[in-house]
Order: sequence, then C-alpha cells, then structure tokens
Amino acid sequence: MWSQPSTARESVTESVDVVVDASVVLQILLAGGGLGPLQGHTLHAPALMPSEVTSTLRELVWRGDAPDDAARSALATLGTLPITHDSPGALAIEATAVAAQLGWAKTYDAEYVALARRLDCPLLTLDARLRRGAGALINVLTPLDL
Repeated sequence: MWSQPSTARESVTESVDVVVDASVVLQILLAGGGLGPLQGHTLHAPALMPSEVTSTLRELVWRGDAPDDAARSALATLGTLPITHDSPGALAIEATAVAAQLGWAKTYDAEYVALARRLDCPLLTLDARLRRGAGALINVLTPLDL
C-alpha cells in the first residue's frame, strides 16, 4: 500500500517529468491524495488513466475490498491531482505498435509506455507485469525510486 515518506525523502531528487499509471494514482488516492515522493515532479498520463482508476475503484467496492465512502472520496480527489493528460486517441497508433512489439493483446498498458517514450521520461508503476514487459523499451520505476 502507498505510504507518504518523510519530507526529507521527498527533497532528495530534482524535479523530473514522469508518466504515472493507474496503479500509482489509485494508491495516491487511497492514501488520501497526498503525492508523497511524487511531490514536485511533473506528472503525465494517457487520457484513459482516469477511466482505469474509476473502474478499479468501483471493482474494489463491488468486491468489498474498499468502502463506498472511500471510493467516493478518491473519485472526488482524482480530478484535483496535478496530472497532465494526453489527448484521447493521440497514442493509438504508437500504443498499437508497442503492444505488438511486446506481444500484448491489448493496448491499455501500451498507452503508458507510448507516452513515456514520446516524452522521453520514466514510467512509474506498481504493476510488476508492466515493469517486466515495458522495461525492455523504457525506463520503468516505482514511486520510491524517485
């Protein structure tokens, strides 16, 4: 689970551009919306990220893994996070090529990889499968690596 490190940890690195995936944003939201080690960095995500986060929150409530009020609070905070979203559809061709190159059937994760490649910046994820696959093409980190 996401936890916010001390202020001293946050000031260790200089500000960088990073692409954040839904797993990272979800943990930020479930921890109360504080950016923790991402504070001061410029955050980017493909246009599909808010939908992925919303869907995952709904699934957590449906399974009984998160209370409804926590999910509502997280959704209210989602739109306030300082994340620049790419235009819908802007990554379609590149994401399709990335998915084909990595042998993935779907392009959801490939959009994060394509955006990180386009911006020449790291992808931050808590998803081990995505880290393993995308690591062949881009720099993939966890938030604590910053």
